[in-house]
Amino acid sequence: MVVGAIGLIFSFVTAPSSIQEVKDIIASQEAHHGGGHGESHAENTHQVTADAHDNKAGGNEHGMTADAHNAEEGHDDAHAEHMLHQLQNKPWAAVYVAAFFFFMIALGALAFYAVQYAAQAGWSPVLFRVMEAVTAYLLPGSLIVFALLLLSGLHINHLFVWMDPEVVAEDELLQGKSSYLNVPFFLIRAALYIIGWNVFRYLLRRNSLRHDEVDHNRFFRQSFKLSAGFLVFFIVTESMMSWDWIMSLDPHWFSTLFGWYVFASLFVSAITVIALITIFLKARGYLDFVNDSHIHDLAKFMFGISIFWTYLWFSQFMLIWYSNIPEEVTYFITRIEDYKLPFFGMLALNFIFPVLVLMNSDYKRVNWFVVMSGIIILIGHYLDIYNMVMPATVGESWFIGIAEIAALLFFGGLFIFIVFNALTKAPLLAKRNPYIKESKHFHY
Repeated sequence: MVVGAIGLIFSFVTAPSSIQEVKDIIASQEAHHGGGHGESHAENTHQVTADAHDNKAGGNEHGMTADAHNAEEGHDDAHAEHMLHQLQNKPWAAVYVAAFFFFMIALGALAFYAVQYAAQAGWSPVLFRVMEAVTAYLLPGSLIVFALLLLSGLHINHLFVWMDPEVVAEDELLQGKSSYLNVPFFLIRAALYIIGWNVFRYLLRRNSLRHDEVDHNRFFRQSFKLSAGFLVFFIVTESMMSWDWIMSLDPHWFSTLFGWYVFASLFVSAITVIALITIFLKARGYLDFVNDSHIHDLAKFMFGISIFWTYLWFSQFMLIWYSNIPEEVTYFITRIEDYKLPFFGMLALNFIFPVLVLMNSDYKRVNWFVVMSGIIILIGHYLDIYNMVMPATVGESWFIGIAEIAALLFFGGLFIFIVFNALTKAPLLAKRNPYIKESKHFHY
C-alpha cells in the first residue's frame, strides 16, 4: 500500500500541466522513434511550399506558404491540447480502474454469498466465513468509488465527458440524455446502490455471527428471506451501476447486454478470489474441514462463469459488429485499433486459458492448477475493466505505467489487509448453520 501510494503521488505530480510540456513529450517520442511524425509534417510543409511555387499567381506564393505554416501550427496545438487532457486523465483513470476492480470483487462475493443462502446450498457453508471476509471490503471499496464519482461531479477530474456543460451544450444526443445523465441524479443513484448493498451485507453478517450463539434457526430463516429479496435488488442495481459507472464513460454508445456482461466479470472474479483465499488458508492448516470437493466446485464455477462471460462478450460483439451501425461499432473499432494488446490479450486470458486448463475435471482438484488459473482470470478481468475505461478517458495515449501498477498495489494491498483482518474477527466455521454437517462431509 505504501509503495502504491508513493507511485500514485508521483503519477499525479508528474502529469503534464501545460501544452508546452506535451509538445516536449511528443518531440522526445519522435526523436526516440526516428522522427517519423515530425518528418511527415516536414514533408507536408515542403509539398505545400512546392505547390505554392508552381502556382502562377506570383504574389500568392508567400501567403500560401504562411497559411500552410499557420495551419500546421494550429493542428499541432490542437493535438497537443487533446493529448494534455488525456495525460492529465491517465492517473485518475488508473485509480478508477483499480478501485472499481477490487470493489466489484467484494460486490460479486456478496451476490455469490446471497445465492448460497437463497438456494439453501448444502456444499458451501464451510466457506461462508471466507465469503463474508471478502465482502468486508464492500464498504470501503464502494465509498472510494463514490468519492471518485463525486470528484468527477465537482470537475476535479474529467473521467465522464457528459459532466462537462460545454460539451453537453454542443451535443444534441447528450442533451437528450440529460434527464438521466446529470450529476445530482447520478450521485443520488450511486448513493442508493451503495447504501442498499452495504445494509444487506451488514444484516447478513450480523445474522451469521448471532446464529453461532443460539440454539434455533430464526436467524438463518431471516438470512434466507433477506437473500431472496436482495438478489432482486442486486440484479437491478448492478445493471444500473454498470450503465452509470462504466457505460456512461462512452455516453454515445450503449449495449442492452452490458449489465449482464459486467455481472459475469464481477461474479467470476469474486468466485476466483474466494477460491484463492480458501486454498491459501487450507495450505496453512486453518480450514481442515474444507476438502478437494469444495475446491472442485469453486473451480467449476470459475470455469462455468468464464464460459458465460465469453458467451455474453461474443453476443455483444457479434451483434454490434454485424449490424455495423456507426455509433455502436465505433466502440469496438477504437479498442481494436488503439488497444490491440489489452483487447485481444483479455480475450485469451478470460476464455482460451480457463477452457484449456479447467476443462479437465481432475485438474479442478489440483490446487496449484486452480491457483494458476485464478491468477490468469483475475489479470484478464482487470484488463477487461481497463478496456472498458481507458479508451473513453485517455484515448490513444494509454500505456501500462507507474500509475496503473501503483494503483493495483495500493488497492490490492488495501483489499488484502481488510479481508484478512475480517477473517480474524470470527471463527472460520459457521458452526450452527443447519447445513454445516452436510457441507463438512461433502464429496463429489
